[in-house]
Amino acid sequence: MPHSKSWVCFSDRLARYLFISSAVLVSLIILCIIWFVGMQGLSTFRDASVIEFFSSSKWSPDTGQFGALTFIVGSIGTTLIAILIGGPLGLAGAVFLAEIAPPWVRSVMRPATDLFAGIPSVVYGYVGLTVIVGLVRRYTDSSSGYGVLAAGIVLAIMILPTVISLSEDALRSLPATYKEASLALGATRWQTIRRVLVPAASPGILTAIILAMARAIGETMAVQMVIGNSPRFPGSLVSPTSTLTSNIVMEMGNTPYGSTWNNALFMMSFILLIIALIMIILVRTAVRKGAVR
Repeated sequence: MPHSKSWVCFSDRLARYLFISSAVLVSLIILCIIWFVGMQGLSTFRDASVIEFFSSSKWSPDTGQFGALTFIVGSIGTTLIAILIGGPLGLAGAVFLAEIAPPWVRSVMRPATDLFAGIPSVVYGYVGLTVIVGLVRRYTDSSSGYGVLAAGIVLAIMILPTVISLSEDALRSLPATYKEASLALGATRWQTIRRVLVPAASPGILTAIILAMARAIGETMAVQMVIGNSPRFPGSLVSPTSTLTSNIVMEMGNTPYGSTWNNALFMMSFILLIIALIMIILVRTAVRKGAVR
């Protein structure tokens, strides 16, 4: 018996040290990535101006012009369009699955939504290239169809599974007493959904939207295929432009390591990393407020 107790204590200590070591290792890896990308990116400003980098839209590395405003605006624009389209549609789908759809419909649609999330981004990009770009070209004044609008629509489709799944989970996790009390007071089902359930699940819904934004702003392949990849400031929603991710992919393989051009691309990566960290902080804040409620 004493031998078995000592073995159990040893196993507990070993598991504890293993978990602590794993957590420390993951933290060190993340910190090393942030430090490496950040130091390489900040090296840009040895030869380029900080103000020019963030306020100029002139991107011509051959002549020493490193204005990244075009790519920052392109990334923000495509993300906002994706959220404006995909957010309400995803929330509507979540409400339908959680509160309206019969069980057999949910048993079919929920696995389909999860499968939807597993489709490679290049497939979305190819569909956008062959369908959405053509529709944008047909119904707008664009001569090519490429631009922020096409990229935003593709991203809106891509983020739907994230918004639907997380929002539905937030709605279904609410206590049944919320709905029962609202209905008992004479509210209709729509009034209950709109004024009780959705506000109560708002922290989870906000988390879904923030994670969807993080997915959208970091997407590369699908955006690259439909945005036009032109380093020009977007004059309209249907003019070809570029984003941070698409420009990094297009140019990183052609730049000498350690050059100002290469460091500028690392700076773009660092901007995306900072945005991702801000998104994570916002998610944790939303979850914490939901826990307080």
